[in-house]
Amino acid sequence: MRHVIALDVGGTGMKAALVGVEGTLLHEARRPTGRERGPDAVVESILAFAAELRAYGEEHLGESAVAAGVAVPGIVDAENGVAAYAANLGWRDVPMRKLLSERLRGVPVALGHDVRTGGLAEGRIGAGKGADRFLFVPLGTGIAGAIGIDGRVEPGAHGFAGEIGHIVVRPGGIACPCGQRGCLERLASASAVTLAWAEASGDPDADAADCAKSVESGDRRAIAVWQNAVDALADGLVTALTLLDPRVLIIGGGLAEAGETLFAPLRAAVEERVTFQKLPEIVPAALGDTAGCLGAGLLAWDLVATTTDSGSGPDSAPAPASGSGADSDSDSDSSEVTA
Repeated sequence: MRHVIALDVGGTGMKAALVGVEGTLLHEARRPTGRERGPDAVVESILAFAAELRAYGEEHLGESAVAAGVAVPGIVDAENGVAAYAANLGWRDVPMRKLLSERLRGVPVALGHDVRTGGLAEGRIGAGKGADRFLFVPLGTGIAGAIGIDGRVEPGAHGFAGEIGHIVVRPGGIACPCGQRGCLERLASASAVTLAWAEASGDPDADAADCAKSVESGDRRAIAVWQNAVDALADGLVTALTLLDPRVLIIGGGLAEAGETLFAPLRAAVEERVTFQKLPEIVPAALGDTAGCLGAGLLAWDLVATTTDSGSGPDSAPAPASGSGADSDSDSDSSEVTA
């Protein structure tokens, strides 16, 4: 059965799959990154995991994978196949595409940024399926974004398109590691809600999920914390939709797991703020924590199509659908903070 290898590398764990032509998950597996052993060990873990997946495909699906796609956090030079920097993993300038292709005996490899890769999957086969323009925003440890245009994700001229978490929505507000103050992700991410609710409730162990439950039970302190986050998020999203005019706005990550506790007030807050802008459909992400893996599979299939059309070799074609991204801690950890 014809298939590709798909890898989604997070801060602490890796998700992987063998993906069929129609995006079908034929086999799934998970492994820790082993980051406690250092960046070189993480790279070796990725390469060994990919080799295991290749062997599984040969044994159980009757042939080797025709390509591989890998999504990684941090700053990614997708054109040159280099994982440039990831704070959570400690690596710099890892020639990931070259190393993986060598370990996989020369198959073509596509490299993408994790959030954009997840956005690619959500846009093509998930909540944004059929939409010509979408914006995917995961709310997790941080906040990032993926701008979808006609079935691809726009990386920007320098690979930083979609970093909505660093739109300043409260000038002079909370300091952000990026160097600004009042960034959206310091107010409306799952980690921001966790910090605010822990302080408001007096419980240092309370988190965003606890806040959501308290909102549902009518706790006034929780409602105030939640509304502050929703208002900040709406301000950031209206700025984004003013610039991008998406047809569908897809909200994912851990905070989105609160369901209508988040979406009902968020839709209302966005609607209150728009004037001339067209209000997009605001929907929850559909693919959960499989989005990155499925997106990596799509990158791999795109690469197969590109190399087939051009007749070029495995090392000559860059990943066509996802570029680099800022390391805002809104990568794989975005799905690990649940609400």
